[in-house]
Amino acid sequence: MPKTPEQWLEEASPQKKEGIFKLFLGYAPGVGKTYNMLAEGIRRKNRGEDVVIGLVETHGRKAVAELVSKLETVPRRNVEYKGASFDEMDLDAILARKPHVVLVDELAHTNVEGSKHAKRYEDVMELLNARIDVLSTMNVQHIESLVPIIRSITGIQVRETVPDWVMQRVTEIVLTDLTPEALQTRMRRGDIYPLERAERALGHFFRPGNLLALRELALQQVARAVDRSLELYLEKEEGGKNLGVRERIAVGVSSSPAAQYLIARAGRMAQRIDGELFVIYVDIGVDDDPENQRSLAQNLQFARNLGAQVICTKGKSVAEEVAKIVREKHITQVVFGRSAQSGWRRYLYLSVIHKFLRDAPPVDVHIVTQEVK
Repeated sequence: MPKTPEQWLEEASPQKKEGIFKLFLGYAPGVGKTYNMLAEGIRRKNRGEDVVIGLVETHGRKAVAELVSKLETVPRRNVEYKGASFDEMDLDAILARKPHVVLVDELAHTNVEGSKHAKRYEDVMELLNARIDVLSTMNVQHIESLVPIIRSITGIQVRETVPDWVMQRVTEIVLTDLTPEALQTRMRRGDIYPLERAERALGHFFRPGNLLALRELALQQVARAVDRSLELYLEKEEGGKNLGVRERIAVGVSSSPAAQYLIARAGRMAQRIDGELFVIYVDIGVDDDPENQRSLAQNLQFARNLGAQVICTKGKSVAEEVAKIVREKHITQVVFGRSAQSGWRRYLYLSVIHKFLRDAPPVDVHIVTQEVK
């Protein structure tokens, strides 16, 4: 059978190394992420691309269900867990089907135990490595470095998160935006949740202050993605540009759970100036307790998930060891946390800062107030 012109073109074109990852980012449920993702999938199908749905959650929304019916859906895989039955995305079936584009809803989802990968973003990475383009959705509160900030804004601890390195892998981010007023109107109409649940949500997560703050965080995330795209373009098309010395931000941490807030703040500072992030832990022999060791391990893993270079060392003085690392790694900015407010603890805290300033080379020092739990 003779090949079609499309097949000849596909064979003649250079093979891409990995799939294109397009993320529809929102700031709250109901802003239209899934609807917009499906609409793009349908447009691509109408242009002749091979598009399938890997997994889409309709949450009972009729408009979303109507769009789902217009695309081929790869059947889900049934997983048994603790006597219950769950439907998960069938990654192997999608890989065998080999579409050009696959739609994967709710990127931060945790898969049922027994699935191929623990997290859905890991499924997406495998699809991209198989040179399949992926359209996906997520709300900004699931970005790992933002979790402490989201908790301080909403009072809610987000459990399902996506590491920041995944965001660096995204090829294109589309902000699915809706004013908080319009979102609240949709909520009151019952377009997002059933009416009895909607009233409760409007008094908690969907309060105007929460929505405004979350929307700003989403806008900032997209702005940073645009900045990265511009820099890549200038590097490729304009032969690069002299960006000067790249900033290096270091933050000293302990085993305290409050350290994650400090790491997140330093991480956001580094992102805003396209700097490198270093997280330093100095073992001075006070964290031998198993509970402290667990908390420390969580803090350091959190730092790695944000893309930080983690440095662990031993010494008698935190100030001296941090100053030594600052000198060796050519750190330009240092972040300290301020949680001790009075008494002898305040004196010890100020003593550490003074010793560091005495021993360290000239650097900018930031004092950040930590959340104390």
